[in-house]
Amino acid sequence: MPNFDASIKTKYEYAFDTQMSRFSVRNSRMGLSGHITNPVTYRVQVELSSEGHFEVLDMSANILLTKDLSITLGQTSVPVFNSYITTPSTMLFANRAFIGKYFAGSRDIGIMANYKFSNLKFPLMVEMGVFNGNTINNPLWTDRPSIATRISLGDMEGLRATGKIYRYPKTAVEDYVIWGADIRYAQERYKIEAEVMNRHNKFNDVDRFSLYIQGGYSFPLKGDPLIKDITPVIRWDAIGENLRNNKFDANRLTFGLSFGLTDKPFGSLIRLDYESYIVKTPITEFNRYEEMDSNKITLELLIIF
Repeated sequence: MPNFDASIKTKYEYAFDTQMSRFSVRNSRMGLSGHITNPVTYRVQVELSSEGHFEVLDMSANILLTKDLSITLGQTSVPVFNSYITTPSTMLFANRAFIGKYFAGSRDIGIMANYKFSNLKFPLMVEMGVFNGNTINNPLWTDRPSIATRISLGDMEGLRATGKIYRYPKTAVEDYVIWGADIRYAQERYKIEAEVMNRHNKFNDVDRFSLYIQGGYSFPLKGDPLIKDITPVIRWDAIGENLRNNKFDANRLTFGLSFGLTDKPFGSLIRLDYESYIVKTPITEFNRYEEMDSNKITLELLIIF
């Protein structure tokens, strides 16, 4: 039988700069995974509402060729962006870090190899993929596929570090080379994460650089029938272009307090976030609407099942 998973992320936001507010269902995801035969697995996931739009996220099959080597074919995550800053059910905050939002799409159609060095004393994994370079649901013909490589040391629990590089020739005027590195330490009730990423556009020699550091600690509660834990979290992230000549274009401090609804820390929760922006020069994406870079408060309900 297939395994079913889903998450719903609905929130209320108030922007202080414009005194505007909105309710939204930011994410509503459903996924299936399972085995066809012992070495062949599949993953299907859809987004019922991404800012009101339906999207197919994952459509892939994985073949375990040896105990250490597997091949994934189809639409899947590009091995550049970490799931814990892009996946709604694993994020520490209502809104993604700049790195997860303003660099490139996190999924594409292609083929990816994954090799785990099981004979070493510490976990080491290498992922390499070739993709269309046109992001999800867009299988256009191309003579310039994108190539991504990531090397990971450690596990999701304990100490983990990765380095990654992504050749992403999206268009003639958006011809990107992206590199990044991150480090994290996590146990059951706490985690701290930091990452840097740079996107170089070979067309105009513009470099976009961003970093973040974030962390949280879950304090268990006893005797409360609804709230199982309280988790304060904090994040600082910044983004800018051509930092050799300029300072960061935007800094953001995010303070959050989450109220866990299950016995598992960092699971289903009610979240309250406050974001404070210091913007010197708005990046292009901030021009979508005035509230993008406004100081704001967010009340969110995240349900994972």
